[in-house]
Amino acid sequence: MMKISRFALALAMAAAVAGASAQDHAGHDAPAAQQAPALALVDGEVKKIDRETGKITLRHGEIPNLNMGAMTMVFRTRNAAMLDEIKVGDKVSFSADRVGGAITVVQLQKVE
Repeated sequence: MMKISRFALALAMAAAVAGASAQDHAGHDAPAAQQAPALALVDGEVKKIDRETGKITLRHGEIPNLNMGAMTMVFRTRNAAMLDEIKVGDKVSFSADRVGGAITVVQLQKVE
């Protein structure tokens, strides 16, 4: 009986180690696009720019990844240099996400 218990214990431990190893490697072979979905681009209009604080006020459409309806609001920007190429009144396309707990514009481009 003791031999069977030791064998069962060894088998259970081997299965646990194999399962943990499989979990550690899950998803590593998947392309990056499958690992993190791309953020949707949203149309907006620049209402105000505060270059000193790196903030922008946008009137925008729905932002699906944030479950946010259309509105006008102030956003932080990932990088204040994003604001160098735009001015109040410009039409833009942007994506936003939560960064450090704050809703932040992570991509911004002027629409010609």
